[in-house]
Amino acid sequence: MDKKNSLVMTGGEAIAKALSVHDSEIMFGIGGFQLIPLYDALHRTGNMKPRHILVNDERSGVFAADAYARVTRKPGLCDATLGPGATNLTTGLVEAYTAGTPIISFVGDSNRNHSGKNMTQETRQREILSPVVKEFISVERGHRIPELVRRAFVAATGGRPGPVVVGIPEDVAHGKWEYSREDFYADKCSLTVPAHRIRPDVKPLKEAAALIGVSSRPVLLAGGGIHLSNAYPELQSFVEKLGIPVAYTLTGKGCIPCKHPLCINLFGRFDRFANELIKKADLVIAAGFKFGEIATNRYSLIPRNTKVIHIEISAEEIGKHQRVEVGLWADCKAGLVCLLEEIDDAEKQRKRRELYIKGVQELKRQWLEENLPRLSTGERPISMARLCHELSGIMPEKGILLADGGCAAHWTGLFYDVPSAGRGYVANRGNASIGYGLPGGIGAQLGSGTRPVVAITGDQGCNMSLGDLETAIREKVPVTIVVINNAASGYVKSGQHTMFNGRYQSSTLHEMNYAEIARVMGAHGERVDDPERLSGVLREAIAERSGPFVVDVVVTRDPARMLPGVDSRSQSPPSPPTLTSEGQ
Repeated sequence: MDKKNSLVMTGGEAIAKALSVHDSEIMFGIGGFQLIPLYDALHRTGNMKPRHILVNDERSGVFAADAYARVTRKPGLCDATLGPGATNLTTGLVEAYTAGTPIISFVGDSNRNHSGKNMTQETRQREILSPVVKEFISVERGHRIPELVRRAFVAATGGRPGPVVVGIPEDVAHGKWEYSREDFYADKCSLTVPAHRIRPDVKPLKEAAALIGVSSRPVLLAGGGIHLSNAYPELQSFVEKLGIPVAYTLTGKGCIPCKHPLCINLFGRFDRFANELIKKADLVIAAGFKFGEIATNRYSLIPRNTKVIHIEISAEEIGKHQRVEVGLWADCKAGLVCLLEEIDDAEKQRKRRELYIKGVQELKRQWLEENLPRLSTGERPISMARLCHELSGIMPEKGILLADGGCAAHWTGLFYDVPSAGRGYVANRGNASIGYGLPGGIGAQLGSGTRPVVAITGDQGCNMSLGDLETAIREKVPVTIVVINNAASGYVKSGQHTMFNGRYQSSTLHEMNYAEIARVMGAHGERVDDPERLSGVLREAIAERSGPFVVDVVVTRDPARMLPGVDSRSQSPPSPPTLTSEGQ
């Protein structure tokens, strides 16, 4: 190797340099002995990216990286030491894998000279993490670090995005290795998602166009794939030119402005009126949507005789359990563009559906008229519908509402209105873990720059990640944290109320004042139990840019009202068929 062109550095330094050439900006994690050289490299270089942010729990680190990736369209970065650090990543990696979020996680591993000799914290982490990531890359030779970091970015962003783990043995991170300067470069396509786009085949395109051409009552169901594909203008153009109403999943919320005339809002377990239109539709066009349990109301929503067109980047999802008339294996943006180009009489079709669309708009008007009292109620404790309505009214045009799992997502998914198309709403519906709200809010706010982020979480979700309020304070992250305070594990307590006549077990929490806790820790905090104060306090919190602001909202303690409706799973399931000896 040409000595003038060679670099000798530790494996940790090589990782830092490889990340810097990939324009990486922020990394979340907790250090351990194995990756100390990486931390040292980031400290000594001063201005080298990424900026490393210490979190208080590895799960918070991967959640923050997940939210950061969703709002920036760039791979999120996190790190952990071996053993408990690595295993603590599992929940967040499952979320990213299921949701299609590009994450690269660097995980320390044992010194290979002593592996298998009961080293401290040594764990079979490849076997544990491999099932929940797109790829587990183990760096066995330090001189391959630039190549394998590059490979991690390609894997995380290619096809359907997802998480990748890069395992770094201690001796690789601490050892010194020789590199050429030319080793450190990035594959430019892998810096954002989607890295590449796939277009559908011509034959199924023609079949899909023919189905749309004879449809009188089509509905388009949009999932998270619209966000991953950045297909907002293409989706809006498609439905406007053809006169097709759009419903969205919790993950797909924000694919089209909620007040757009063709938007019929959330469908599935909870809806405004979209479910009835879907049941009566003569054609369903699904874009970036996997026909999951919640969106299909436990697989009962779409009638068996309804024709379905499915646009999906993961070919294995097409026809997986939903009968599909035409499958289009494609990136959503490319798929919608190609399908619209195949339709010659779009204007004629739109005019033919004018009466249908007028009926849809009348349903929107009726729903708002009937629910306005619920949205503006002055009842105390504060109604969740009122909280969502207030947030809809005051959130800046480019603001982001991030919703934790459970009640926070279902209420805001149903009642909060995203003002414009884009990632104005983020919900961790890949695995729907609670505890995502606070760390996700940190990651989203750091990724969004000056765009304000409001993270809404339940009190139990807040309890799970409360230690990382310290992270937000230390890093001066100006995120607003809204805590839905019902002193309960709301989803569970609601289910116990419905199914077991109010026999509540392990679903009641101690009454806490999270605003007071926030102030003691050094953040801004305000408790609200009067609905007339909601708007003012929320505006104050969003405007505060010196650090985190916690708004503790006292909501109903009535288990019958903790959800926006009755979960269909709470209904008595049909009795299983009796098996005869012949049937067995």
